[in-house]
Amino acid sequence: MKSILLIGINKFGTILAKRLHDLGHEVLAVDRDEERINAILPLVTDAQIGDSTNEAFLRSLGINNFDVCIVTISSDFQSSLETTSLLKELGGKVIVSRADRDVQEKFLLRNGADEVINPERQIAEWAAIRYASNHILDYISLDDDNAIYEVSVPKEWLGKSIGQIDIRKRYGINIMAVKKDGKMNLSITPETVLNDSLTMLVLGERKPMQKCFKI
Repeated sequence: MKSILLIGINKFGTILAKRLHDLGHEVLAVDRDEERINAILPLVTDAQIGDSTNEAFLRSLGINNFDVCIVTISSDFQSSLETTSLLKELGGKVIVSRADRDVQEKFLLRNGADEVINPERQIAEWAAIRYASNHILDYISLDDDNAIYEVSVPKEWLGKSIGQIDIRKRYGINIMAVKKDGKMNLSITPETVLNDSLTMLVLGERKPMQKCFKI
């Protein structure tokens, strides 16, 4: 369980706050708008009305007590930038800020953000990968070159074992697990036979993955 400060209760912030709370984390939500705070209060551990660009207010929250500080302000980039900078000055351990454009990301990283979320770009990249292939169901980017993909079993692999298709030798791609009816099985071997009721979690570099699954 982590203690998380979430600043900015817009649509994205609300979804994020609820999901974090559902995962069992302690979430303090902060926003200037009283209506937003009243709406989010049942979904989080606590919520406060306040101006995150006010140093005294932020200091009163005990910033260094939070494991992660997330700034999701989207309508006022100046406020987002000031908030990010103040969080760093006040001892924020990990600061994650939202950006809507590449230039915003650069400014945030220069002014205190440890990481930057760009929801529109990330969703667009996910959609491009997801819908550009008949096999890709989901993916998680690890860095610029590597990702974990959930893929359906290509027709030509059906009835064959993991050892027979040998994509590790051919493409440098590792099959980490298989899933059936939403349940993951990590206990796979070269003898595991693939069928159309399974999906696979595979790890590899993007270019070999594109070649293997015809993305």
